[in-house]
Amino acid sequence: MSKQKVQSLPTPGRKPPAMAPTKRLPESASSPASVSIEIHWPNGGTFGPEELVLIDTIRKEQSIIGASRALGLSYRKCWLIADMLNRCFESPVIATFPGRRTAGAEITPFGERLVALYRSIGRHAAASSKKSLDELTSSLDWEFDPKARAAAAARDLA
Repeated sequence: MSKQKVQSLPTPGRKPPAMAPTKRLPESASSPASVSIEIHWPNGGTFGPEELVLIDTIRKEQSIIGASRALGLSYRKCWLIADMLNRCFESPVIATFPGRRTAGAEITPFGERLVALYRSIGRHAAASSKKSLDELTSSLDWEFDPKARAAAAARDLA
């Protein structure tokens, strides 16, 4: 039989073996890791950051076309997202008023509740995942440059 080396538990008063130093968030990093939630509903609809930004912009601009201009998106894309949101739920999220002298759009009370609950889910997810995100953040390679990697991949494909 061969003897196996067994690592013993640290003895009180003795220092445990040194571990690799933990990398810290460099001063140049603007913020810690963040959580972004996208909800996929059982009926095929979705709700995530893109829909939230559109709702916030429609609230501010009071029209879908105004929101599309402010966001730099096509009117069609904004309209399709608004239409998907309204069809996804039994109650509309965005009320539109086409053809009126003061045509426009506004967020319905249900839409406001949807936004509030979505933001609540995001806050809970961020709070409950903070410890895990901090651990993973400490393992990041701070020399990683996603732009350089994409450029290298493009060169390799050429």
